[in-house]
Amino acid sequence: MSDLTALNAARRTADLTELGDDGRVDVIVIGGGITGAGIALDAASRGLSVLLVEKHDLAFGTSRWSSKLVHGGLRYLATGNVGIARRSAVERGILMTRNAPHLVSPMAQLVPLLPSMGRGQRALVRTGFVAGDALRILAGTKSSTLPRSRRIGTQQTLAMVPTVRRDGLDGGLLAYDGQLIDDARLVTAVARTAAQYGAKVLTRVSAVAATGTSVRLRDERTGESLEVAARVVINATGVWAGEVDSAIKLRPSRGTHLVFDAASFGNPTAALTIPIPGEINRFVFAMPEQLGRVYLGLTDEDAPGPIPDVPEPTPAEIAFLLDTVNTALGTALTTADINGSYAGLRPLIDTGEGRTSDLSREHAVIESDSGVFSIVGGKLTEYRHMAEDALDRALAARSVTAGLCRTRNLPLVGAPANPVATLRTTTHLPSSLVARYGAESPNVIASARCERPTDPVADGIDVTRAEFEFAVTHEGALSADDIVDRRTRIGLVEADRDRALAVAEELLARA
Repeated sequence: MSDLTALNAARRTADLTELGDDGRVDVIVIGGGITGAGIALDAASRGLSVLLVEKHDLAFGTSRWSSKLVHGGLRYLATGNVGIARRSAVERGILMTRNAPHLVSPMAQLVPLLPSMGRGQRALVRTGFVAGDALRILAGTKSSTLPRSRRIGTQQTLAMVPTVRRDGLDGGLLAYDGQLIDDARLVTAVARTAAQYGAKVLTRVSAVAATGTSVRLRDERTGESLEVAARVVINATGVWAGEVDSAIKLRPSRGTHLVFDAASFGNPTAALTIPIPGEINRFVFAMPEQLGRVYLGLTDEDAPGPIPDVPEPTPAEIAFLLDTVNTALGTALTTADINGSYAGLRPLIDTGEGRTSDLSREHAVIESDSGVFSIVGGKLTEYRHMAEDALDRALAARSVTAGLCRTRNLPLVGAPANPVATLRTTTHLPSSLVARYGAESPNVIASARCERPTDPVADGIDVTRAEFEFAVTHEGALSADDIVDRRTRIGLVEADRDRALAVAEELLARA
């Protein structure tokens, strides 16, 4: 059973060869981000034959540049969008309790009560947190999964975020949301689960041309082309959707994060949450993350012009994030404290007016003149719902009969209820490994053929050599970049990337 989930170069070659012989499937999905992977899983688990193609690598685009949060929708409640707020809370609960309890955990969000926060703003934040509790209850998520919000005292505030400004500190307001160990890991888990149900998942394969009944593909590794027929073609390329259907108009918004050593924030156990001055529903977050890091984000800036493969933060965004977080810190951080940074583009639907931060995060399913269905907009938390909606609409329009959607209760690889979960204990394994692989973590070590599988890939980095090998043998990594930049997130800090790259290249060559 476990081999069904394994994505690797050999399986890729076999799948391409098989397509060349027949070249016909029920559903082709273009785009290997979270939405495309979600659609592939939904379709495959309904019993349809599925091909997912991605020009680069899984989670190459926006899906690896998020805040790593599974939002409960509180922000959307503040703008009166009750529908998307409630859906977000429901989807968060599904991820935390059924789909991926191994990848999503509660994250404490702490708003320090400093003199700069007036009574009105404090009341507004507290009201918002209570509304968030109501959303959680409405979504059926128990407080044992996500604790209820509350006010805490000064000592507990300082214990959770030791570097917070102490002058006039009057405790803090504490709430909880869902946090992913990593967004790219979620994409990989969804894609591998789709493969478990029979989907062909092909990276480094681009869609050169698409219609509603066929796609011309090019193998980016060999340059060879092939034509594949389909009953349904779905474009899930996010901010690049207009390259598949030129009628689609998006207004990308750039969200930037800075990467710090966790020691810069005193090794916090909560996300320092700072209201942005003059905004009622936007915050800057300093979030404790894996690998001993803190991510500080995020911005919401217009990003007009050509879509880059890898967006870059601007100096103005970096200054904004530092200026905002420093209002809540005892000792100011500077650019010298920044170890890395990243930016992602949100695929927002262009309404022609207003700030990008005010644009709807609703998704839309659009049928082009050529018959291709495109899904645009939306947010990571709702990927499962978006996939279900897109697939339901496309199948109905093409009169394709399939089973009902199963993904609401379908455990991903690594979840204890997934059939590939091991019965062996994880207690003897590093907690960092278990956090990334869940119930599958013993398999990561057991399947390793490399020397010293439990050794770290570099001093001070809690990623093992076995994890690098597993990325190649089971998670579809075809290059050293795939390993260090997406299967693990070592590459977010250039100095760490440099230290780990040789090991990635070694294990890639041996696989």
